Amino acid sequence: MAKICTITELNEYLKGMFDSNPNLTGVYVRGEISNYKFHSSGHHYMTLKDENAVIRAVMFKYDAGKLNFRPESGMKVIAKGRVSVFPRDGQYQLYISDMIPDGVGALYVAFEQLKKRLGDEGLFSLDKKKQLPDYPSKIAVITSPTGAAVRDVLRILKARYPIADVVVCPVLVQGPDAPGEICEMIEYVNRHSLADLIITGRGGGSIEDLWGFNDERVARAIYSSKIPVISAVGHEPDVTIADFVADVRAATPSNAAEIAVPDSISLRKNINDYRNRIYSHLVSKIAFNKELVKNISEKNIMKSPWMFYQERRLNLDFIAEKLSSAAGKKILRARESFAGLVAALDAMSPLKVLSRGYSIVSNANGEIIKKVSDAETGEKLEVRVSDGSIKCTVD
Repeated sequence: MAKICTITELNEYLKGMFDSNPNLTGVYVRGEISNYKFHSSGHHYMTLKDENAVIRAVMFKYDAGKLNFRPESGMKVIAKGRVSVFPRDGQYQLYISDMIPDGVGALYVAFEQLKKRLGDEGLFSLDKKKQLPDYPSKIAVITSPTGAAVRDVLRILKARYPIADVVVCPVLVQGPDAPGEICEMIEYVNRHSLADLIITGRGGGSIEDLWGFNDERVARAIYSSKIPVISAVGHEPDVTIADFVADVRAATPSNAAEIAVPDSISLRKNINDYRNRIYSHLVSKIAFNKELVKNISEKNIMKSPWMFYQERRLNLDFIAEKLSSAAGKKILRARESFAGLVAALDAMSPLKVLSRGYSIVSNANGEIIKKVSDAETGEKLEVRVSDGSIKCTVD
């Protein structure tokens, strides 16, 4: 009689068969990703398919951490892994250990994905770019201390602007440890304010050689730098993420040195031009002032100050005499006008009328009695004559 086994035992048996088959332990599969899901555990779950079939696949966190790109649904890939059975579900699936995009380099895909993500975050925005100093006094060059690039940079900086203090900050620019060292050095230079301008980069190479400057950590370190950064990676055609996020991108390390500082020869020429213009202006100003002094010295007041004083004194006496005469005439006219007004006022004075025999009669309230009906019998009246007044009573 055949042995009766449990489902678990059957699935475990099938798993053992799959795991022991050498043809299923190093499989390369070409297909298109679908139903892609990134789990919070860090594992990647997906389905790989071609025109006629599908297979479930999983890539664990450890293996996925070595990828240079982020898998997406619809992406065509070549996956390496082993085929085995997941006993709980009883389904076989591909356990992926490595994966590359099919037809496009993995580094290129990773570059484009990171470029889009950082661009969407605004790390490449022009309004976030810092202005380079016109005359940097201290420059930090973050690069390999032994490469040809650093020699070119130092040579050009010394030739163009020898007064700048250049500090070479040695870091790895290639390999898995390069991004970490570049980030740490950028942060160190900022933390200790070692420079007012940073140049970071390296000479040319393959995309793998330049990959340290496509690292997200380096991009964020450059973006966070308070000190302006010039990115100088590779040759003219080479473009890295660091170039997009830096404040200024130089085509080559030599070009970075040219951008970083002004040309001292041109500065000397400008200074000489300014000096000559100032000298010409001063000569013209001095000549003008000399002519002005000459003209002033030829005036009468400078030749004979006492005579000038006497002339002004005679003129002052003449003006004083005219003022005195005008004032006398004005006073005379005022007196004549006053006398006329006094005569007119005297002619109209009531006292003048009383002196001719007239009188003024008023009651106790001071009201003038103009007619008989204004007075009553027994009323007290006052009669004013030329030399006084008479108290009387109406009979």
